[in-house]
Amino acid sequence: MSLSSNPGTDTTSRRRRPPEHEQDSSWEHSPPSCHIHGLQIHDQVCEAEQLNSADYTPSSLRSICPAQCTTKCTSSHPCQSHHLCDDSREELQSKRTIRAENEVEANKLVNNYRFGFRKWKSHVTERPFEERSDVVKELYSELNVIKPQAGHFITCGNIAYVFLFGWWVSVAYLLVSVLMFITIIGASYGKLCWNLSCYFLWPFGKTIHEIGNTLRRCCNEAPDCDCITEGLDDNSPVLLPSPTEIPIVTTLEQPARTPYWRRFSTYLWLLLGYPPLVVIHSLACFFSWILVFTIPVSKMNARTLSVILLLPPEDVSVSTCSQRKRQGYETRALLCCYHAVNWYYYKYTVDGINVFAVNLLPLVIIAIVIGYIDQDNQYASSEAKFAIAVSSIIPLSYYIGMGIASISAQSNFAVGAVVNATFGSITELTFYITALLRGHQADKPCLQEVVKAALTGTLLGCILFIPGICMIIGGLKHSEQRFNSRSTGVSSALLFISVGGVFAPTLFSKAYGSLVCDACTNSAGGNSSGPFVCHNCHYDLNNGTLFHNHIEPLVYSVSALLPVAYIIGLLFTLKTHSYIYNIHVEEGQASGHSGAVVHWSRWRSMVILIMATVLTSACADLTTEHIQPILNQPNISQYFIGVTVLAMVPEIPEIVNGIQFALQNNISLSLEVGSCIAVQVCMLQIPVLVFFNAFYDVGFVLIFSDLHLWASIFSVILVNYIFMDGKSDYFQGAALVVVYFILLALYYFAPSPKGC
Repeated sequence: MSLSSNPGTDTTSRRRRPPEHEQDSSWEHSPPSCHIHGLQIHDQVCEAEQLNSADYTPSSLRSICPAQCTTKCTSSHPCQSHHLCDDSREELQSKRTIRAENEVEANKLVNNYRFGFRKWKSHVTERPFEERSDVVKELYSELNVIKPQAGHFITCGNIAYVFLFGWWVSVAYLLVSVLMFITIIGASYGKLCWNLSCYFLWPFGKTIHEIGNTLRRCCNEAPDCDCITEGLDDNSPVLLPSPTEIPIVTTLEQPARTPYWRRFSTYLWLLLGYPPLVVIHSLACFFSWILVFTIPVSKMNARTLSVILLLPPEDVSVSTCSQRKRQGYETRALLCCYHAVNWYYYKYTVDGINVFAVNLLPLVIIAIVIGYIDQDNQYASSEAKFAIAVSSIIPLSYYIGMGIASISAQSNFAVGAVVNATFGSITELTFYITALLRGHQADKPCLQEVVKAALTGTLLGCILFIPGICMIIGGLKHSEQRFNSRSTGVSSALLFISVGGVFAPTLFSKAYGSLVCDACTNSAGGNSSGPFVCHNCHYDLNNGTLFHNHIEPLVYSVSALLPVAYIIGLLFTLKTHSYIYNIHVEEGQASGHSGAVVHWSRWRSMVILIMATVLTSACADLTTEHIQPILNQPNISQYFIGVTVLAMVPEIPEIVNGIQFALQNNISLSLEVGSCIAVQVCMLQIPVLVFFNAFYDVGFVLIFSDLHLWASIFSVILVNYIFMDGKSDYFQGAALVVVYFILLALYYFAPSPKGC
């Protein structure tokens, strides 16, 4: 990693981004080049041309572009050396500039981008709130700031609020109001509930204030007075007394108020009125939080329950926009909501964790409780338990990725590499090993075929579906996107090595093995000249001479060589040819917030990482325990279940990250997400399974079916063909996705594998 030595350039070259991209946008491409074939050098004397929204520092360009090309590059003074400029252009197109808020984020981004780090989590540190965009500030607002101009209140989201939440919350307040009026003592609370009933039916544009002592004294002494405060800043949540306020004569003795906790009406309210409203607001909070985009409704209900309903009723005032100037002084805005729906809440995080991962976390508890307690399937079927257990792997894989990213960001590269190599594939390996153990114990060879289908499905999904869907979404927003073709070429070469090594034993067995069929029948009855129909044909692996003396040693040799190739790839991209990635961290930004607050410390990340791994093991065990009814479906091939559900569910967080990078015009990162996963499957996960089988024989043989073989080889060839030009658009992405679905159709209609 090289740091830019010109911090002053960072300030001038910084570009304002759209608000919706400020939270996760940290990477920018920078491929400007010399004035050859219409391209120009970005230098002090060259005209600036920026592709893919890149920012480049002149100092870094001068260190790359040769001296011949730093002369005045105009149409009349072309570069003197075409050959040198071509080389410089190629190097410049491979540049990456990291725009990080602090050193921790810069370290995390560099480690993530280098080959082999597949967990792409954004922002492991707390970002300064005052530097966030207005859109992001709105997401984390506590709904207690009055806006002078809030726009129109009649929107689709606000109308949907009335039908989803408003009417039944309002009815609940109306019933509680009647109850409190009946008690007579709680009439003041009845009046409050009546006002809140009208408020929650349509809260938009209305404000709930807490009245201070000055206004209350004014109203007690002069009930008809208008406590108007002209010239006060109406957009402040706390309205202070005016400097020209005329002091109120206080010679008369003020009636003393009974303290709140010494009133009989307070305890009557807490026993009769408050409990049903706790239930109502809790339900509204839960459902609005689960819907994510209605989180403002959840905040509104939570603040009412925890603050407003516990205040003295005479201290709570509900007003509309036209009545705000009558609010008086010493009033504090408690609640003011303008919109019930905000579509940007998909960015909302809780302690660094995306809100969707937070909402899915209870599935883990539900899966474990019903899985291990309801052994007889009295309350839930095996199909339901399987679906819940598989879905619970999604948030766990997100937490594992966040833990890896946090440790990597706060440690050196060696520690980050060890943690990533140890836990990077733990979700998939846990499921594979659990399935192999359960299949061996129950003598179900079908689970071994399902594991092979899941391995192949992960490979196909990562080299076809993830890049394809990212190209489509990114291409719809950006007509054409460019990526580093040389670094992609390194990943493509590793993919060829991976697929060739993994399927080498399969090709060897087909070349030298004997085809054996379990049953062959004459379709023409007694006529010997009729055609024979053979069933369950496979290559004989029980031949000791072929398997034990030839295929098995080949499997172990390949499994030992693939990790070696993985390490060589790391050395190539990190040491000897690191200039291919030559990532620049802008010094002005990297040191701008030296006191960055990390969401998770190293110890907390390690504890969460271990806990998530243990829970993943439990959920994987439940998945394999209840998978048999799914495999017994007569109309669905077991291959299809393996290549879809079991292969792609753990990768959903990575798919989401890849799409976000594509939307930010960082298509290179989107492609690296899929490539890293595919290479790790072949070069790390499969060798681990092979050596695990060597120490504990579970019957896992590295021999794949013809469908797996040809689908994987064809996919790798297609991807390398698409990636040759270093450009992407939605058409190329659509081609990859269509091919992926064609292969899924083949798996769907394929006959069940042997033993299923």
